[in-house]
Amino acid sequence: MKFLRFLLFPFAIIYDVVTTIRNFFFEVGIFKQTSFKIPVIVVGNLSVGGTGKTPQIEYLIRLLKDGFKTAVLSRGYKRKTEGFVLLNDTYSAEDVGDEPLQYFKKFNNIDVVVDANRVAGITKLITDKSPEVILLDDAFQHRKVKGSFYVLLTKYDDLFTDDFLLPTGNLRESRSGAKRADVILITKCPTNLTEASKNKITEKLKKYNTNVFFTTISYDESTSGNKSVLVDDLKNYEVLLITGIANPNPLLSFLSEKNVSFKHLKFPDHHNFTDKEISTIKKEYADLKSSKKLILTTEKDYVRLETSIEELSFLGIQTSFLAEQEAFNSIIKNHIKLNQRC
Repeated sequence: MKFLRFLLFPFAIIYDVVTTIRNFFFEVGIFKQTSFKIPVIVVGNLSVGGTGKTPQIEYLIRLLKDGFKTAVLSRGYKRKTEGFVLLNDTYSAEDVGDEPLQYFKKFNNIDVVVDANRVAGITKLITDKSPEVILLDDAFQHRKVKGSFYVLLTKYDDLFTDDFLLPTGNLRESRSGAKRADVILITKCPTNLTEASKNKITEKLKKYNTNVFFTTISYDESTSGNKSVLVDDLKNYEVLLITGIANPNPLLSFLSEKNVSFKHLKFPDHHNFTDKEISTIKKEYADLKSSKKLILTTEKDYVRLETSIEELSFLGIQTSFLAEQEAFNSIIKNHIKLNQRC
């Protein structure tokens, strides 16, 4: 695979030229950008998949929903509907996408909308629902919208500074795109990350931004869904693990550290499960011999599978800051208050 990517290096150069020209045209006004009178906070990354956008959006929802009328807009990846859709209880993950449905099911008193045309979606959302702040999910490269604030995510063990453009690497655009960010979050850090390591990373990123924060993923203390089982008790269960996310390795490592015995069925990110695959999962579960057994999945997969597999449980995750959480919260809230006054 690495050799194939090396062979594709000339195409990465072409891709770099095309994306650089595109960004330049947006910067100088040849391509139109639309800004809005309310704060629009863009959360995204420079690379493809697996940086932790979903828990970061959820972190921002928790931070803002009690103080500001909050809305989330996503394109609704792999959805079957088209155009502007305001989520309600009648929609499935196939209709609107797994992540938007997860936000809708998890949080009260927010509006969740899907629309591939972000400019049109934001315009209609403001007209119909009058939010005070909009969180724009996975839209760092969507330059037609000029966000008021940009949050850039990059994984601790796969920093964008060490990557290269597609198809040789995983970058969607040049590293210089990071200069658009107002803050950079280093995600999925080990909880014991030293100050020396933080300083080394901050030094690498200072040419792009000096507002650098370090976050990690924390797992819920117990499963949710069909069965509520303490994580520390999962070692007493025979577990069938189902994942359809970009990078399941952190979850696999977490379960292994907890001495959980599991069989892993891995599917692609945002996978729409077929009837045959669901039947296979049910059979695999039936074949487990233990009287204490569990089908475990991620929260994102749960919203796609819960109506098809009755015995399904999930393990939720949250973003937490290693330090300076209040400083990050203040930056976000002060930005919203300032832009509301403008």
